Amino acid sequence: MKHFKLKYGNGEVEFDLPTQEVVDVVEGADYPAIEDIPAALLEALDNPIGTAPLKDIVQHDETVCIVVSDITRAWIRYDAYLPTLLNYLNEAGVPDEKIFLLIAYGAHRLQSEAESRSEFGDEVVNRVRIEHSSGINPDSHFRHIGETSHGVPIEVNELALDADRLILTGGIVYHLIAGFGGGRKAILPGISSYQTIQKNHNLCLSEEIGGGTKPEIVSGNITNNIMHDDQMQHGRAVEADFLINSVANTEGKLAKFVAGHWEDAWLEGTKLVKQIYGVPVNELADCVIASAGGYPKDINLYQGVKTQVNAVLACKPGGVVILLMELPDIHEPEEFLGWFDTRDLKEREIKLRNGFTVPGFIAFHLGEDFQKYRHILVTKPENKAICDRVGIDVVTSIDEAIALANKLIGRDDYTVTVMPLASNTVPLLNK
Repeated sequence: MKHFKLKYGNGEVEFDLPTQEVVDVVEGADYPAIEDIPAALLEALDNPIGTAPLKDIVQHDETVCIVVSDITRAWIRYDAYLPTLLNYLNEAGVPDEKIFLLIAYGAHRLQSEAESRSEFGDEVVNRVRIEHSSGINPDSHFRHIGETSHGVPIEVNELALDADRLILTGGIVYHLIAGFGGGRKAILPGISSYQTIQKNHNLCLSEEIGGGTKPEIVSGNITNNIMHDDQMQHGRAVEADFLINSVANTEGKLAKFVAGHWEDAWLEGTKLVKQIYGVPVNELADCVIASAGGYPKDINLYQGVKTQVNAVLACKPGGVVILLMELPDIHEPEEFLGWFDTRDLKEREIKLRNGFTVPGFIAFHLGEDFQKYRHILVTKPENKAICDRVGIDVVTSIDEAIALANKLIGRDDYTVTVMPLASNTVPLLNK
């Protein structure tokens, strides 16, 4: 027998499986954390990929716009490296009063000063001005500078366009729609208009109503991903002067900075994401047992979908996916849960086409997967009412889940893949 101990909320779930049944255990690769974050950043700035060092790009007394992610990306650890970046720009001849942060919300809400202080640190907030770019905020102003080959208007925040120099920042992870986060996403959706974000995201859907999501819109695919291609066209239209992106290891600590050309440096960073989080699997399994990795990754079902979309990549069509998620805040966000009130999947798709939102897309995508795989959720018993609304089977223990999987699969000799950190790791089938 093989013994497993998977994280669940702030605790753990333990179980045993017959060794012969377990075909893969999907775990990310070890990668050391950066020991000296300021030193690592300076090394990246002075030895960039595809451009001259940043100090040779910025000129004395130019205005510099630094595009930064919002509080939902706090893992990027801006507080640990932005002071070093500001000091570097000062030494290159750009004083603090010529530098500003532009928070790239996409279509997220604006954050408070307290949240900015938490994310960026008091020193940064006190030194430079902070501007906000949100597609749903009437105080954000966007300029039309063209249109992509996919018919999406290129409308970018004018503060970024009017700055003498534009620096993009962010973090690179697998992304269930765009393939990978980071890079060009600082432009779109980051500092683009709501109309642009809507039209770009609608590219994820098939041309015909009822066709659902395009099969190539998946984590890790940037070769024939139309949404990504459209984002790249926005990136080329803006042509930022420099990019700084970070990659975290499986412990959530900064592992590497990539810096330089906004496309070349980002692509280099995606290679490390694949190395750490892309995990080869030998075959698709009849059953996948997946943990989000504990709290806060399993705080609610909306966050938990990151676990679900990765888990199904290791499962045979028609197979069973067991998800271990405590979901203490299952009622949040209400917008996401509201999409499940539209029970008919085609109606949900039409509603999404008429007003695309990321929560809506995730709810629709989840509905599609419910038709392809049987899902069993191990969670707290009080979550059952919400889960019934979503349309997922609920049990309260791993033993119940395995017993139900046995019944659904209908035989004893089925194969199992176990994913201890499924919210981050992406199974890659060996072909």
